Amino acid sequence: MKIQEKLKNLKKIISSYKSAAIAFSGGVDSTLLACVSKDALCKTDNSNLLLITATSSTYPFYELDEAKELAKMLNLNHKIIVSEETSIPGFSDNPPDRCYYCKKELFSLIKVIADNKGLEAVFDGSNFDDAKDYRPGRKAVSELGIKSPLFEAGLTKEEIREISRMYKLPTAEKPAYACLASRFPYGEKITMKKLGRVGQAEHELRQLGFSQFRVRSHDSLARIEFIQNEMNRAWELRKEIQDVCLNCGFTFVSIDLKGYRTGAMNETLKRN
Repeated sequence: MKIQEKLKNLKKIISSYKSAAIAFSGGVDSTLLACVSKDALCKTDNSNLLLITATSSTYPFYELDEAKELAKMLNLNHKIIVSEETSIPGFSDNPPDRCYYCKKELFSLIKVIADNKGLEAVFDGSNFDDAKDYRPGRKAVSELGIKSPLFEAGLTKEEIREISRMYKLPTAEKPAYACLASRFPYGEKITMKKLGRVGQAEHELRQLGFSQFRVRSHDSLARIEFIQNEMNRAWELRKEIQDVCLNCGFTFVSIDLKGYRTGAMNETLKRN
């Protein structure tokens, strides 16, 4: 299906609802979803569309600032809530289905808000590529009746970026981010201190000019994944990278030779 046909289908899917709340992270997917939903649902005013951003120790502080700016740019109502995953029983033990508990908590909170405001649906930004990887959070989405218009329209990540360019959205080239809990191997205890350490290290590495990377935490070791075209620069700045990670509380620092890839922690599940 051509991208224009998929976009038309996306608008049709969204327009089948009278109103909605959107789980809004400020990333590529949720920003496009918010933009198209505004076109489809806000014919006279914006009261039937609400962006909801959940802040917690797993959500980088700089991402919250960007989400606020994007909501302001879109001129849409924006509500910020607290969803502290580390307080969810079992979450901090970091089991393979950790994301299920997180999404169940998050979307349960959003559904309550949507119901109280009389909004018909809750949207999330899942895209068609999410079906290719292990995504236990999709189970919570299904159980709670959350709608995924981008997924339903069959839009892949690259197609979402292309449409974002058509809409001239500042997120079109934004690197993919993910919950900080995804930086830990399954079974390693997740604490607020560890989350803060990873978040700060990634923030400071971004200040060094790196665009797409992950700081994976293995107890006292920071294993950093850089995209291939930034690997040479990472090697040149290895002293600065080491200093950043040591100052953030890591004891050892390594650069992963395989480079950046999404869902890296799921590789152990596939091997097992």
